[in-house]
Amino acid sequence: MPHLTASKASSPISDSWVICLCADWCGVCRDYQLIFAQMAKRYPAFRFAWLDIEDQSDLVGDLDVETFPTLLLADAQGTRFFGPLTPQTSTLSRLLDSLARSGLQATPHLPAAQHLLQGLQTAPERWVSA
Repeated sequence: MPHLTASKASSPISDSWVICLCADWCGVCRDYQLIFAQMAKRYPAFRFAWLDIEDQSDLVGDLDVETFPTLLLADAQGTRFFGPLTPQTSTLSRLLDSLARSGLQATPHLPAAQHLLQGLQTAPERWVSA
């Protein structure tokens, strides 16, 4: 995987995260990585992070990932989405557009999600550049 650099937007929703939880051995994940990077450029108001659940287990912690790719969409108000997502541009685009319109209700963060978000705040090398 190429080195990822930090990207931070100055928009009012710049504290919104789009985190892809994958595994390097997963072919679907490898194919999705380019789409995910393209979406980071298309949606600069969000912070994107690509995490290998095995290589970056220190950040992933106890989050339960059963299917790849799994996405975590979260912001200061809580978790907006956490679950598997079909690895297609249109699917992620619709989800992010919905989040940008505040159409997704936030639920309180699970402790493991809170741990992950706090870890990412201090680890900009894990962010996908826009």
